[in-house]
Amino acid sequence: MLRIRAELVDAMAAHARADHPDEACGVIAGPEGSDRPERFIPMVNAARSPTFYEFDSADLLRLYREMEDLGEEPVVIYHSHTATEAYPSRTDVSYASEPLAHYVLVSTRECGPEEGPVEVRSYRIVDGVVTEEQIEIVA
Repeated sequence: MLRIRAELVDAMAAHARADHPDEACGVIAGPEGSDRPERFIPMVNAARSPTFYEFDSADLLRLYREMEDLGEEPVVIYHSHTATEAYPSRTDVSYASEPLAHYVLVSTRECGPEEGPVEVRSYRIVDGVVTEEQIEIVA
């Protein structure tokens, strides 16, 4: 189960709306070994695509060095889907390389860039196997 603060869910949704019609992507870091998402880090979708996301390799390297220096790890790796449900695509699964991370998808297919409902779902992806998990949103 993913326990996450409402403000972090709202931040992911706002980032997804802001980048629509392109997919948004980012990380929420937390203390190593805690499974506690704390620090919201929106990233740039280097692909600038409505159907695909890609972290810029230099930005990602800087982020991992920064997390290491701070004693953090990626607890949540998120991205948005702009026209489909919040379920990992084959490409998403093939790029999932953090077995301990929660992969959160935010679908803006109903609202686009406007205020409105988004679909938020979380998954564990290990060795190509996708398992949906519950999300508990806390204050």
